[in-house]
Amino acid sequence: MQETLTHVPVLLHECIQGLRIKADGTYVDCTFGRGGHSQLLLDELTDKGRLFVLDQDPSAVAYAKGKFGNDKRVKILHESFANLQTVASDNGLNTNVDGVFFDLGVSSPQLDEAERGFSFSHDGPLDMRMNTSSGQSAAEWLADISADQLTTVLHDFGEERYARKIALKILQEQQQKAINTTERLADIIKSCYPPSYKGVHPATRTFQAIRIAVNKELDALQKGLEAAFEMLNDGGRLVVISFHSLEDRLVKRFIRNTKQQERLPVKMPVMPEFNNYLKPIGKLVRPSEQEINVNPRARSARLRIAEKVLK
Repeated sequence: MQETLTHVPVLLHECIQGLRIKADGTYVDCTFGRGGHSQLLLDELTDKGRLFVLDQDPSAVAYAKGKFGNDKRVKILHESFANLQTVASDNGLNTNVDGVFFDLGVSSPQLDEAERGFSFSHDGPLDMRMNTSSGQSAAEWLADISADQLTTVLHDFGEERYARKIALKILQEQQQKAINTTERLADIIKSCYPPSYKGVHPATRTFQAIRIAVNKELDALQKGLEAAFEMLNDGGRLVVISFHSLEDRLVKRFIRNTKQQERLPVKMPVMPEFNNYLKPIGKLVRPSEQEINVNPRARSARLRIAEKVLK
């Protein structure tokens, strides 16, 4: 399908600066999307440089093959960063990578394709899967969930104040007729809000929460960060863009914990000089007003940069 909107990469130059590109280095883009960050990164590499690009979305992988399939510096993998440890092992990337990059969340093409089911702005099948070739769709997931489980998801992943009311309403409607479209789900959620409500669309938080649950995004991120840390060499950089507080808190906590946690087995002598940790580089970076004016979807972006160093 032809895409309705070109994906505009967020914090593009800030990310590339954060990676501190070495011309003959090895880098991993864990979320290729439409390749904006990868393209600028490749512009900095010589023929000796290597770039591994991952994406679990088949359409993104197809785009990557069309864009970089003939570039010998690039290896394209249809893979989730939840499996980054396996990717590292299969490709000899343990402790010798100069930079790992994550651009979390949903891309513009995913949001703008109604059949993907990520957005309530376009009516379409209630899917929400990042990888359309496997796993439960959001509609199937909702058909299996209990009221208590759904309430917890909406509260924890969406920070939804009407979580219980929405969960009960969804299950009540589900008993009458399966909820298979984004428009129907959005209408059900909207009916749970008071008529006087003013703010973001009532379905915003619930759609976010369900998407995170369907794709197991936070668990995948934790696994991806752990593998990225092991892949990096001394001085290697971790660069992560997140788009909501749950992701950002997880990234911030992970970076902090690499320094606090002892990585040696309990019975081994403590030799902290041989342990690595992630040192934050600079402060949290947010997009400028100029970037937000050009690309409103950048508004909630948060960028964290860290470097792997010896204790």
